[in-house]
Amino acid sequence: MATQEDPGIFIGKGTQPVYLLPRLSNRHGLIAGATGTGKTVSLQILAEDFSRRGVPVFMADVKGDLSGISQAGTEHPKLMERAATIGLADYSFESFPVVFWDLFGKQGHRVRTTVSEMGPLLFARLLDLNDTQEGILYAVFKMADDQGLLLLDLKDLRTLLTFAGENARELTLEYGNMSRASIGAIQRRLLVLEEEGGKQFLGEPALDLYDFMRTGPNGYGNINILAADQLMQSPKLYATFLLWLLSELFEELPEVGDPEKPRLVFFFDEAHLLFDDAPKALIDKVEQVVRLIRSKGVGVYFVTQNPLDIPDSVLGQLGNRIQHALRAFTPRDQKAVRAAATTFRANPAFDAVEAIKELGVGEALVSTLGGKGTPSVVERTLIRPPSSRLGPATRAERREIIEASMLGKRYDESVDRRSAYEHLKERAEKAAEVEVQEAEEKAASRTRKKAPRARRGNRQSVMEAMVKSVVRSVGSSLGRRIARGVLGSILKG
Repeated sequence: MATQEDPGIFIGKGTQPVYLLPRLSNRHGLIAGATGTGKTVSLQILAEDFSRRGVPVFMADVKGDLSGISQAGTEHPKLMERAATIGLADYSFESFPVVFWDLFGKQGHRVRTTVSEMGPLLFARLLDLNDTQEGILYAVFKMADDQGLLLLDLKDLRTLLTFAGENARELTLEYGNMSRASIGAIQRRLLVLEEEGGKQFLGEPALDLYDFMRTGPNGYGNINILAADQLMQSPKLYATFLLWLLSELFEELPEVGDPEKPRLVFFFDEAHLLFDDAPKALIDKVEQVVRLIRSKGVGVYFVTQNPLDIPDSVLGQLGNRIQHALRAFTPRDQKAVRAAATTFRANPAFDAVEAIKELGVGEALVSTLGGKGTPSVVERTLIRPPSSRLGPATRAERREIIEASMLGKRYDESVDRRSAYEHLKERAEKAAEVEVQEAEEKAASRTRKKAPRARRGNRQSVMEAMVKSVVRSVGSSLGRRIARGVLGSILKG
């Protein structure tokens, strides 16, 4: 419980100071508001204070201006005025330990996962497959999982899809119908994904989640910033990557209950991209992960313009809320204002519906969970100024941080180890050798006066042997078969 010496993370001041209790910050949260109303600053000051407490943070830098957290801020009249207005007597400037990441490897360390680790559910979402195509993808993943075949990159998946298409008849009884037309459609989607950056994202070395959970030399939690300005040009890739990351945290981290502070805080910016056109089955699984991941000590904060972007089943689990101004120009906007206002515990001092429309830049309606886990009365709050720089780091500053990081040796060079592609290629080469040998034997037998007795009347073809090798019983694969969790990611160990 917060003490008098440490009442919690200072967010700002309304009629009284407003704090976020660290031990309840894994109950998740929402930062919402129209463009230009101050969401980025709210995100920044929370990340700073979590870092001060030794809590690692992950956030996506969608607009390119969060990199300034790595640099100390400088005096500015508006910042000093805000600090004086809210009574922030010890306001000072400092930088925070930052690790830069980038799926494309241009503005940070390369961050990758493998096709196998992502799993069929998220991959089908990434490719925007229909039900028939999704069923085939599940069958292909099942085939690989049963045999312990690692799908590390896109060429592995393409090779296995090709194999499935060429041997669809033999595989049908084990894995269901797989039409060549549907497999061809999936292959075309893979080509599009490759052009959008999937080739850079899918491969090895895959991300070790514990590298997101490190602390800096001063005991501050590292703030992991994903460069997302280019990534946002492929919104499905962006949303699927963050959802994969969330599912990995859920599957890998051990249960810790409700710790005194989170093990990691995860900010999901542009959260509407996660739920746009998402099937109900996926939303249900996201709801399950959000509900249960708090017991792993992870706090998830959705950042979006409109609270209506978040499904009610997920929104109801976000106990800590910072609501910046909303504009009520359209009927949907007006509905969003009313919906946001009704989620707060009413304050008799003002009308929340009207206040949301009147809030200035850097001002928000804030409600956090109190000592017993109940929402506090909503406060119209002036958000505190950040201690780090407002605005981006320069290219030179970013490059200096990247080059000084020890993680570059681990992630910046790709690795291509033996996987499904090499395994199936070797099978094909062996099959070709057998075919040549059989052809030579047949040619030799024709020259003999008496044809030799056939070894077997029902001799397997080379391809039949390969197929049976792939679809052999699960019992012979024990110890190598891959198991999957709620969102389809591999259960390691």
